[in-house]
Parts: sequence; C-alpha cells; structure tokens
Amino acid sequence: MTTRSILILALVAALAPGALVGQIDGTKSDNAANEIIDPGFFSGMEYRLIGPFRGGRSTAVTGIPGEPLTFFHGTTGGGVWKTTDAGESWENISDGFFDVSSIGAVEVAASDPNVIYVGTGSAGIRGNVQTGRGVYRSTDGGDNWEFKGLSDAGLIGRMRVHSSDPDLVYAAALGHPFGKNEERPGMGGKAGRRSSSSTTAWEPWTWP
Repeated sequence: MTTRSILILALVAALAPGALVGQIDGTKSDNAANEIIDPGFFSGMEYRLIGPFRGGRSTAVTGIPGEPLTFFHGTTGGGVWKTTDAGESWENISDGFFDVSSIGAVEVAASDPNVIYVGTGSAGIRGNVQTGRGVYRSTDGGDNWEFKGLSDAGLIGRMRVHSSDPDLVYAAALGHPFGKNEERPGMGGKAGRRSSSSTTAWEPWTWP
C-alpha cells in the first residue's frame, strides 16, 4: 500500500469513523438516528385542551386503523363525540339517539369501520355515578344508532368486536354499582356477555 493510500484511509477514518467501521464489520451506520435534538426547540410548545368542552372526563376512547385523524370518545356525562381532523373539531353523534349521557365503552369493528358499538354507563366509578341503559350500535359510522339491549347492565366498562365478524360483540358489564342484578356477570375470572347476528339477545360468557 502506498503512502498516499494510507493518508487517504486515515483521512476517511477521521471524518467518518462510523462509516469505516460499518464497512469493516458489515453493519450499516446511521448517524442521523443518533442525532441529539436541542430541547430548546420545543420550549415554546405546551399541551392545550382541544375539546370538546362538554361532558367531563372520558374513560372510552378509540380510533380507526388506517384513518389516523379519526377518533371517537365517550364522556361520563356528555355522550359520544367524533373527530375527523385529529381534534381540531368535534361533533356529538349520540344526541337524540341515546337515553343516557354516561358512556363506558366505544368500539369500532376492525372488519367494518362503519360498525360501532357503544356501552353506556362509565365503569370508572367516582363520587357521583350515572347508570347506563345498555348497548347501542351504528352501521353507518355514527350517523344513526339502534338500541341493542342490556338495558339493566348498569355500567359497561369494555366492549370487543370479533376481528372478522362485526355482528359478534362482547361486553364486560360491572352491573349496578350498589347491588346485584341479572345482567351483571358472575364473580371470578374474566366474564361478560356476548351477542351475535346483530340481535338484542345476549348470553353470559366467560373467557377461559
């Protein structure tokens, strides 16, 4: 190797040691990924409330896979809300359809995003409680709703739709907050109720 070649290699090693090591051991260097950003660039940024300004806290939030700007959330006293612009604006989609404003669960069917289930009655109990009135279902993205039973479930904390069957849905119900009732699942294990074929008929269900 000539003296000139040695000098060139030394210069390359000094300017880009990571690249040279990567060539030797077969790895790829990505210095950009390790770049440290000055925190001062973000000093002017702060969290702000984007609404909606009605309904209090929320224990039910969901989105739609493939639609990063669309979200739904249910409040403990203001019904169900929808945004299609990542929170710049919100629209209430439950007024006029639901008999109660407390929402415990919102679930979009993965196989058909137009199908949405809402379980009423927030199960995040605090000093004040508003009991729910069952389950509602929409097949047009929230424009219209139909009551789907479980009127005596009290508080519904979670709902899950089958991954390939939008008509098969599971609901985890806390029941009445201060006593037993028929539509409250038995104690022990992960229990709930399920409905199929888009009917209002529900049956007890316990996951193994």
